Amino acid sequence: MTSLLSFYQDIGPTMTLLVVLTFVLAGAVKGVIGLGLPTVAMGLLGLAMSPTQAAALLIVPSTLTNLWQLASGGHLRALLHRLWPMLVAIFFATLLGSAWLGIDSGPWAAHALGGALLVYALYGLIGPELRLNPVRETWLGPLCGLLTGLVTAATGVFVIPAVPYLQSLRLSRDEMVQALGLSFTVSTLALALGLASQDVLGAQALGASLLVLVPALLGMLGGQWLRQRISAALFKRCFFIGLGVLGAHLLVNG
Repeated sequence: MTSLLSFYQDIGPTMTLLVVLTFVLAGAVKGVIGLGLPTVAMGLLGLAMSPTQAAALLIVPSTLTNLWQLASGGHLRALLHRLWPMLVAIFFATLLGSAWLGIDSGPWAAHALGGALLVYALYGLIGPELRLNPVRETWLGPLCGLLTGLVTAATGVFVIPAVPYLQSLRLSRDEMVQALGLSFTVSTLALALGLASQDVLGAQALGASLLVLVPALLGMLGGQWLRQRISAALFKRCFFIGLGVLGAHLLVNG
């Protein structure tokens, strides 16, 4: 129990409250639009701690909520058959990128995180609706996976360019939700291995990450309740605007 709480004892009550509220909000965003938990968590926590610490905290809630998302839909076998080149590239690029780049606390790390958030927000707000010719999937999928893995290794954010690529495949709603869960699960597991190879993901970090699973799940359940009562399109627009402002702040100020 001591190892579970030691991280929060070290950072103090104010930072602990920030972590809890961040994961409630991040879970709520995921509950409404089906993605965004690690993106929101990395962005907000990046204001107050190193990207390495933030990435270690999101491992358990991100993995379990993505597995929950992955388990529903009934299209897993077909999606694995179609997406395996991208998924393999994500996995190994994240591992190699962690060894090469690493999510450290250097002066460039927060700026890189801000840049990734800003690019994702701009794409969500004004990006064109893409439609990919299936013939191009054979080479574009692995390339997308390679780039996603490198961005994940450098920033802890694994939505660019994986999400635009998956959206361009014109999957059904259920297929898209499951494909996102599949991609994010692979990214999170590879990120966890990368952090472990840097001696960042020890017992203390895993314990701290396990404890934020509760606020993340509560936020996700609240977001699913909220989804039935608000316009998902309006919420999504507000989400990307807020994410863009946050990304711009981190990009400029670090």
